[in-house]
Amino acid sequence: MSPLRQSEIKRKTNETDISVFINLDGNGISEIDTGVPFLDHMLHQISSHGLFDLKIKAIGDTHIDDHHTNEDVGIALGKALSKALGERKGISRFGHFFAPLDEALVQVTLDCSGRPHLSYDLQLKAPRIGNYDTELVKEFFIALVNNSGITLHINQICGSNSHHIVEACFKAFSRAMRMATEIDPRRSDSIPSSKGMLENQ
Repeated sequence: MSPLRQSEIKRKTNETDISVFINLDGNGISEIDTGVPFLDHMLHQISSHGLFDLKIKAIGDTHIDDHHTNEDVGIALGKALSKALGERKGISRFGHFFAPLDEALVQVTLDCSGRPHLSYDLQLKAPRIGNYDTELVKEFFIALVNNSGITLHINQICGSNSHHIVEACFKAFSRAMRMATEIDPRRSDSIPSSKGMLENQ
C-alpha cells in the first residue's frame, strides 16, 4: 500500500476552470466551492460519508446554466479518483450500500474494475431541486464513471421527494466507494483481479 493515496487534478477549458484534490485515506474534511450550491452539498456528502478529504474549486459559465460545471466537476473528480487509486493494488474493489433518507431508499453497487459503466435508475419527479436541474445528477455520474473506470449501478428502491432521493444516492455512493477503495489486509500487495490489472485505460 502506498502511504499517499491522493491526487490533484487541474482542468481548464473555455467553459470551466477546475481543481480537485482527493485523499482516499482522509477524515472527511472538505473545502468545496463549485458555484453550484446543490452540487456542493452533494460533494460534501461524498467527503463526509466516504471519509475522503476533498478540495474542489470550480469557476464555470453558470451564467448560462450549471451543465458545464456539473459535468466537468464529474470529469475532474473521476480523474482524481483514478489517479489516487493508481494500479488499484490491495483495494477491496467491490462496494455496496443501501442509504435511507426519510421515505427514500437508494442502493448503490460498484466495482473499481477499470471498466466504466453506469446503470442509473432514479425516478426524480421534480425538474429542479432549488435551482439545480435534476437531469444533471445522471450527467455528473456519467462523467465520473467514464473518467474513473468504475462500474456503477444506482437503484432507487423507494422514495417520492427528489431531494431525499438524490441525497440518499450520494450518501450510498460515498459509503460504497469507501468500502471498495479501502485496503484488504489479506491482499494488500496484490491487484484484486485474476487478470492482474485493474487500471483505467
